[in-house]
Amino acid sequence: MPLSSGIPAPEFALPDETGVIRSLSEFRGHPVILYFYPEDDTPGCTKEACNFRDDYGQYTDAGVTILGVSPDSPKSHAKFKAKFGLPFPLLADAGHKICDLYAAWGLKTFMGREFTGVLRTTYLIDEQGK
Repeated sequence: MPLSSGIPAPEFALPDETGVIRSLSEFRGHPVILYFYPEDDTPGCTKEACNFRDDYGQYTDAGVTILGVSPDSPKSHAKFKAKFGLPFPLLADAGHKICDLYAAWGLKTFMGREFTGVLRTTYLIDEQGK
């Protein structure tokens, strides 16, 4: 079940594609789109990331920061970001702890097979971190 509206978003500290640790509190005072996706350089995830890329100017004009999160490594994120010209940070949640905190990890079905993984989820976090 997704997080409820109006409650404080859980704090996190995750490495980005360059290995720099990024935290939610770093962006306090600005709205943040925090989106969780299953895997770098796969069709659905690429489409989602490129949609954010294509509208990036509209988001930044509105003062919104975009952060992508998946279990992929910083190295994988760096390749994905470079390949598609993604202008926003991609955060590595290798142990899916932050995915768990944001209710973005759970049971899924793909091609008749059940497994646990990232549930494609997007949050808009306001300037106060809610």
